[in-house]
Amino acid sequence: MAKLTKDTLFKPSAPRAETVMDKTTRVVRDILETETEKREAKTLRLRKTRLEREAASPKADAATKPKTRARKTPD
Repeated sequence: MAKLTKDTLFKPSAPRAETVMDKTTRVVRDILETETEKREAKTLRLRKTRLEREAASPKADAATKPKTRARKTPD
């Protein structure tokens, strides 16, 4: 008698055909994934540019004190 294993005991099921909804879901996920990659690449590029520009500019903002508001007195 043959040795019983999960491969011999159970018949392999035939691969299920991809439905229209499955195709749509797969395509939408691919589109969203590529858009996310493009957005992240753009964000990294802009962040790098901003940091380089801030490093090259003089630090005038740190030398000035922020203006404080006068408090209103209760009447």
